[in-house]
Formats: sequence, C-alpha cells, structure tokens
Amino acid sequence: MKRHSYDDVAFEDSLNDDWGRDLDVAEVPIGNRPLAYLGVAVAAVIAAVAFQVIFLNWSAGAYYRARAEDNVAQYAETPAPRGIIYDREGDVLAESKAAFAAVLDVRSFIHDAAARTSTLEAAQNILGLSPGAVDSLVTSSAAEDFATPIVLRDNLTPSELVNLQALSSGAIKIESDFVRSYPNGPAFASVVGYTGRVTQNDLAADSSLHGNDFIGKAGVEAYYDKMLRGTPGITVEYRDAQGHLLRTETKSTPQIGTPLHLTIDGGLQAYLAARLGAGLRALGRTVGFGIAMDPRNGQILALADLPGFDNNLFSGSGTSTSAAIQALLASPDKPLFTRAVAGYYNPGSTIKPLDAVAGLTEGVITPERTVFSNGVLLVPNPYDPSTPSRYLDWQYQGTVNLASALAQSSDVYFYLVGGGSPPESVPLLNDPSDYGIKGLGIDRLHSWWEKFGLGKPTGVDLPGEAAGFLPTPAWKQAHSGTPWLLGDTYNVSIGQGDLLLGPLQLLSYINAIANGGTIWRPFVNTASTPQVDENLTSLAAEIVAVQRGMVAGVATPRGTAYTMHDLPFCAAAKTGSAQVKNNAEENALFVGYAPCNNPQISLLILIENSKQGSLNAVPIAKDVMNWYYVNRMATATTTAVTP
Repeated sequence: MKRHSYDDVAFEDSLNDDWGRDLDVAEVPIGNRPLAYLGVAVAAVIAAVAFQVIFLNWSAGAYYRARAEDNVAQYAETPAPRGIIYDREGDVLAESKAAFAAVLDVRSFIHDAAARTSTLEAAQNILGLSPGAVDSLVTSSAAEDFATPIVLRDNLTPSELVNLQALSSGAIKIESDFVRSYPNGPAFASVVGYTGRVTQNDLAADSSLHGNDFIGKAGVEAYYDKMLRGTPGITVEYRDAQGHLLRTETKSTPQIGTPLHLTIDGGLQAYLAARLGAGLRALGRTVGFGIAMDPRNGQILALADLPGFDNNLFSGSGTSTSAAIQALLASPDKPLFTRAVAGYYNPGSTIKPLDAVAGLTEGVITPERTVFSNGVLLVPNPYDPSTPSRYLDWQYQGTVNLASALAQSSDVYFYLVGGGSPPESVPLLNDPSDYGIKGLGIDRLHSWWEKFGLGKPTGVDLPGEAAGFLPTPAWKQAHSGTPWLLGDTYNVSIGQGDLLLGPLQLLSYINAIANGGTIWRPFVNTASTPQVDENLTSLAAEIVAVQRGMVAGVATPRGTAYTMHDLPFCAAAKTGSAQVKNNAEENALFVGYAPCNNPQISLLILIENSKQGSLNAVPIAKDVMNWYYVNRMATATTTAVTP
C-alpha cells in the first residue's frame, strides 16, 4: 500500500504529543558544557595513548627492540686476551692463556624441564654448584639481561672438561676462554695485582662492562684495566620461530689488549721479596714491605709487600681455590692489603732529614751548632717544679752537631730543632748548650711537610694510595678539646705523635735529599713521562749538609746504619723506630740511597712490630743494596768500559 508524506507527519505529531503528555517532559536547551566535557575526556584518552606510544618507543624502546631482535638473533662474545704485562727487562709478569669455561644457556635451562633437571645434576656433581647457587645465578642474570649466557665455571680442569663434554644436556656448553697467568706469582703480586669477574658494583660503575667480563681488581691490573682489557669479538646467530639456525654473522673479531711495560726490575723485585721474607722469618714476624726507586726520575724499581699471596689463585677454580681465597680474606695479616701503597705510618726518625733542611733554611740551627744529650730533655712543670716533663732520647748521645745528630739519630737535638729550647729554670735542668734555640714550631713544621709533598697522595699509578695525615693545633683542639702543647711539637719533630705518612711520600722526599732537591712523582709504567712535583733545588746547600749526616750514619762507628759500612760503595742512610699501639709495639724503618755522589737507587724497608727497632731493618737493606750494586751498577760500569 502506498504511503503518503502526510501520513508520516501525522504519526510523528501524535507520538510527540503522547510523550509530552505521558512523561511530563519539558524541552530545554542543553548548551555547550556537555560537549566540552566530552572533548576533555577524548583529549585525555588521546594524551594517554600518545604517552604510552612515546614511552614504548623512546623510554622502553631499546628494551623491546632488544627482545624482538633476541627472538630471531642471539649474540655471542668471543673473549679477547688481556694485554701482556712485562718488567723493564721484557720478562713476562702476566699473560693470558687459552682455557675452557662452562657456560649455561639460560633459554634452554628455563624452557626445557628435562634439560633443567640434568643441568642441575651436572652442575652439582661435576662443578660442585648446588641447585640453589645455579638458580641464584640465573635470577641475577635475568635481572640484567635474560639472554646472556652465564659462566658457571672458568678455567675448567681436564676432568671437568671431559665429564661436561659427555653430557647429553644442551643447556651447559663448553666455550673457549682465557685465563690470566702470573709466572712469578707471590713475589710480584703486590705490584701486578690480579683480575676477577665483574660484580654488580662494577657494572653500575662502568656501563661498558658485561656480566661475564674479567677486569683488574688490584695493582696495575686494576689501574691500567681499560688499557689491558681486550675487545671481545661479536658473532650473531639468526634463527627462525622454530629455533632453526638461518645464518651466522661475524660482527667483529676479538682484539688483544694493549701490552704494559713496567719500570719494575724483575731481578731486584724477586730478591727484595725473598730477602724481606727471610728477614721476617728470622724475627718471627710476618708483616713488612720494601720499596726501591730510582731517585733520578721517580721510577719504581721494586715494591714487595709481605705477607704476600699467589695471584694465580684468582684465575683458578674449584672448592680448593675458593677455600684458599677465603683464607686470604680472613687472615688477620691482610695479605691483600698493599701497605706500601695504601698504608700510612709514623715515620719515626726518618723525618729528621726534613727537619734538618727546614731548620737550616729558617736559621734555627747551623751545621756547626752543638747541643748535649745525656739521654733526656727536661721541661719545667709550672705547677710542680719537682716533677719536670721528661722527653727521652733513645740513648746517651753526648755532644752532637747536625751531622752527628743525624748519624746517631739524636732525639734531643731534633726536639730542639722542632720545638725549641725549653723554658729556662734556676737551676738549669739541661746542659747550657741546649738553650737559646727558638725552634721551628708546629706552623713552620707543617709548612715544610707540605713543601716536601707530605700529607697528600704522590699520584703514583697504582690504586688505593693513602694520603697520610699532618696534624695541626686546630685539628687537635677540635679532635680532643685540648690545646697544642710544646710536647706535641717535640713528638712530631721525631716522627711520633699524630704525624702519619704514606710510604711513597716518605721515600719520595728522601729522593729529593739524594738528588739535590727534586721531588719526582713515582710511577711504574715505562710509557709515563717523568714528572717533577716540586723543585727544591734552591735548597741545595742545606741538602748537602743533610747528606753528610746521612753518609755519616753508615760510615761512622756510632752511626745507626754502621753495619753497612763495609759495602763496596758509598751509601747514605737514616733509620727510624716508631712506637705504635700505645707504645706496645715498635715499627722498624730504614731509608737510604746509593751511591752517595750519583744515587741510582733509593730504598725503604719497614717491618711491623719489630724486635729491636731500626736494627732489624738495616741488614735487609744492606743486602738489597749490595745485590743491586753487584747485579746492576757494577755490571753497567763494566759494560761501559769494555772495548
């Protein structure tokens, strides 16, 4: 039936009338506010979507791209050997040797239940790793990079290698690797150091590292790690969704690290370590160190720290190796702590040559000025004249001038140089010759310490160098709430009290005495350019006067190093004893150089908790200097004059 337009109109009018009547609906305009709300909602949705897109592409894009690529590509690193470390003669001190490592394929381990079970059994039975240890490795690795294989064991033994190769499980793979080898082990460990796997702290500190990298942990292995570290090769395997290998692509080949040539004299280093060890055993002691340098340029010729350790342990594997490392870590002697670099000590009487230069320069003394020491310096007590303060000399010295005071190591003489004469009393408490010296005082002493480079690291290219400590009156007031006293100045003037020096600082200042006033920065890399840290050659006259005293310490019968007088060359020396642990123990020190007129070697020997103070260090120093003369200086002279 045909419909007409008027019929539609009538129907709509009727419907509207019914709704308006039945529902009582009033027609009102809705305005623009709902549309505005709708627009805001739509904009918010668009913004949220845009933010998510930006986040996924920019902030997390690298992660998701890596996951997507990892579904089809698997990257593998081919390890590169570290650079070889040589001594100054070209002998090898550290090298990388080919080895094998057991590596866990994390994907197979996680997704294949059968492989997981057999892998855990093999890890425990062959490698001695508990299931919990393996799971812990997987968990920590997944937090960093879920696709990186995990090294379960480095440097596999032949039996471990054979047993792992016989496994049917594909989760443990055998890969070629390199292990660090140290041909001379303990004798050079204090200088060369060792390597180890990176830790979480290492990864956080250096974004270029990967979870399976080896890096230097101590010695020059640590200081020059980036130079020694090789660049691994990168290989990519592309697979389809079913895991079938499509192709293999070599992105880069491994590059060996840069070699490092040290200033260390291998023969001297070995002899110093052996002679120091023999000396410690004879005394029933375990802790000591020696440093030899070339005072002409700052090269470190030898640095031996005992008790030593075999740095090859850190390249080993197995429970016995782990137990040995734990024993080193637990030892009260702290064999992994390089005292010659990172320690700091009271210098004892080895500070006296510096006092002498300062006293001469400041006009406090002259080389001829004499004082008398009967073994004690008395200072009046203003509160009780009957009980004067006593500052002991280590023995009766008699009348001494600068040279004999250095040779005999008179404490009273250097009390007066540093702190000045005590107040006069009636009657005089000391010999009349002990009065009239104004002394340097703590402020001038402190200035001279700094002038000779004390109280700060030398800048040696070895890790962990100590700064030492130079006390001041302000520090004492803040630290103990008491003022600086004359007795404090007396104590630091003979290297006691709160004065603490790093061993390299001490020997560097002795080098300046030996060479006429140049403080060279110590270094062990032959590629380094010798650097002058302080030029004190303007003090040449004062230094010459001090040199005479150090020569007399060896040449005169009352010299503290007189047992060295029969060496076939002229040597200069200063000994020292430092009271430590509330005077319960005494460290023995020796510093010296040879030959006197053209020094080619300077030497520091320190023995902790010695039996007879400095006397215990002198025989070791004598033998080391004699070895160097016979094997290096005399040989060089003979070679030079041979037609």
